[in-house]
Amino acid sequence: MFLRLFLSNLVRPQPRTILSGIHVRTLASTTSPKMRVPYAPNEPPNEEARPIYERIAERRKPRPLIPLDLALLHNPAVADGWNSFIGAIRTKTSLPANLKELAISRIAVLNHAVHEWDVHAALALKAGVSKQVLQTVFDLPVTRHGEVEKEGLLGFSKEEYAVMVYTDQMTVGVQVEDGVAEMVKSVLEDTMVVELTATVAAYNAVSRFLVALDVGECNDRGMKKVDEL
Repeated sequence: MFLRLFLSNLVRPQPRTILSGIHVRTLASTTSPKMRVPYAPNEPPNEEARPIYERIAERRKPRPLIPLDLALLHNPAVADGWNSFIGAIRTKTSLPANLKELAISRIAVLNHAVHEWDVHAALALKAGVSKQVLQTVFDLPVTRHGEVEKEGLLGFSKEEYAVMVYTDQMTVGVQVEDGVAEMVKSVLEDTMVVELTATVAAYNAVSRFLVALDVGECNDRGMKKVDEL
């Protein structure tokens, strides 16, 4: 009998004593989403960083610095190089705006970059991409090797379809089929092929940075529908 009572006391849960005045924090998931690191300050932290802040603000005006800027500005030198590179991609290429924005929108879909889609899909429409084409960009599974439609897709121009499948293969898998490269070269001159390739590479970097750190706290919300853009 004594042994049985002793063993039952060993396995019985013992009441926890909580000292008066100590706050016990409960784990909950009710907090608002936050970027995974704090944002850098809106104002330059020192005089060395001031010209960098000013260069980025110049490219953004009349808008203020955006969350992406304030994430990158943890390292002003990196933010400065990023600003110069993306600025050239945005404003100093001969690639038509509709093809550029179509490619960026497709990257956003493939990489689940909500903010990138919401911004650049609207710009694609403004640049002349039809709602039908943009809806297909949003809905269509990635075009893998051996899946290219040689006759293109309904509603797409030859240029639009070539850009989309080139973007798909650069973004998912990285290796681009020879036939896809030739398709792009048949509709774009060499300089534009280089510019398209740089654009796809650049905006894959942008989307991966946005999503990995949840810049702008967008990861938990859905992308806008085409009719909402």
